[in-house]
Amino acid sequence: MSQTAPLSQIPVPSPLASSAESTQAVLDDAREVLSTEARAIGQLADRLDLHFVKALDALLSCSGHVVVMGIGKSGFIAQNLSAILASTGIPSLYLHPTEAAHGDLGRVTRRDVVLALSNSGTTEELLRILPALRRIGARLIAITGAPHSPLARAAEHVLDIGDNDEAGPFGMVPTTSNAALHAICDALAITALKHRAFGTEEYALLHPGGALGRSLMLVGELMRTGEANPCLAETATIAEAVRVMTNTVGRPGAATLIDTEGRLAGIFTDGDLRRFIEHGHRDFSAQIASVMCRAPKTASPDEKVHEAAARMRANGLDQLPVVDAERRPVGLLDIQDLLSARFL
Repeated sequence: MSQTAPLSQIPVPSPLASSAESTQAVLDDAREVLSTEARAIGQLADRLDLHFVKALDALLSCSGHVVVMGIGKSGFIAQNLSAILASTGIPSLYLHPTEAAHGDLGRVTRRDVVLALSNSGTTEELLRILPALRRIGARLIAITGAPHSPLARAAEHVLDIGDNDEAGPFGMVPTTSNAALHAICDALAITALKHRAFGTEEYALLHPGGALGRSLMLVGELMRTGEANPCLAETATIAEAVRVMTNTVGRPGAATLIDTEGRLAGIFTDGDLRRFIEHGHRDFSAQIASVMCRAPKTASPDEKVHEAAARMRANGLDQLPVVDAERRPVGLLDIQDLLSARFL
């Protein structure tokens, strides 16, 4: 019985001829699309005027949220703009015009600025909610390719992206207009960023899961504290130290030892315990001071985690006691936490 190959394995003939002329034609078509969109963005740069400045001022002086709206492909660009604004410290949300007409307008207040995106300026779903937005009292900025459209006439400020010829054989697929719309939104968001007191530390605060956020994280934000940070007097026994390390939350591989004044006296690690046993010692009633490391490297709660992690790597350490200015232990930096936070 013959077996039929799965559809996914049946080769589909390419509609493109393999000749050099066909290859060149494909590349020429692609380059024409890029050139058309680049021209539109270039013309858009020349078109910027005081309207852009006023729109930016409205955005920067907004005491509420910047609400971005659009539908269809403009809606995707609107979502991207809202995400960029939020990620750079401007409270923003995307509101779908259709959902807005069915109750989600309750998200909008008179303290908000609404950015409405529509190339034609006649998007029915947007026009339907304009009277309600007016009654709410939110400020309206239109970003459109039709500066005399109903949407533009209702807006306080209008950003005109121009009447652009769409790339492609039909002149109907929204390509060039979308490129211009996307570009003006990026210009608005990044110019707003440059004219605000918002630096890398603020950006990192909003991106704790990213590389920049990790690079600015402080030891005090990651270290183990309280019951998760085992501390004993240097007069404790080895048996007591092992018991405390075993029963501490998170099972750290070390215990911090303190003197009578509460200052760091040393550290006892799993490695110290192994070496103690390997050398033939069995007296676990001995004081921990006899085997602890008396001059451990330390970290400050106010230093960057990546700096402390580099010190741990360079010295082959799995834990660092964290001490304050008076060398009082306030935490423990453990290699397991560094691995979980992707510092190693």
